[in-house]
Amino acid sequence: MSNIDFVELTRYAKSFTGLTPDKEALLQQLGPAVVPGLSEVTDKFYATLQQIPKAAVFLEGRVEHLKSTHAKWLESLFTGPYDDQYAQKMYEVGNVHVKVNLPVEFMSGGMTLIQSELLPVLARACDNDAGRLAAAASAVTSIVGFSLLVMQESYQTGKLAEELEKFLAISGMSRTLFNNLAAAYGK
Repeated sequence: MSNIDFVELTRYAKSFTGLTPDKEALLQQLGPAVVPGLSEVTDKFYATLQQIPKAAVFLEGRVEHLKSTHAKWLESLFTGPYDDQYAQKMYEVGNVHVKVNLPVEFMSGGMTLIQSELLPVLARACDNDAGRLAAAASAVTSIVGFSLLVMQESYQTGKLAEELEKFLAISGMSRTLFNNLAAAYGK
């Protein structure tokens, strides 16, 4: 992970997901009104996951711990900052998901569930003002998309590293030889 340029990854992810300074400011403005309702989002999220057999196996005996870390992450969506350190944390979350062999589609599906559960909380925070709710939903879409993009980047890197290790083990090739060959043919 040391060769990841998190400043560049942050810039890229923000540009790709439309996470602008205005949206960041709006998320932080919404924080005081949204944060009290986030435990409801976490509870519903994990209740839904436990009803999905392929997801439930990843939760066995860990739900309370996972709820705690999930709640902290949700809160960070509304407190910021959304910088390279945040990107690094999201990258590490992706790495953890790779290590437990969580299928990548679980992350995108999970983000969809989270966004759906956030809508009623946002509506209350926006006093059902349609214009403000639309802006809030757009900002949430951007920060959730930013988080997902970074986590998926770590998935891609992690899975490639796993495949390389398998190849090296099967072929008996040393990493030094592989690196030398890659350097010679990468020109």
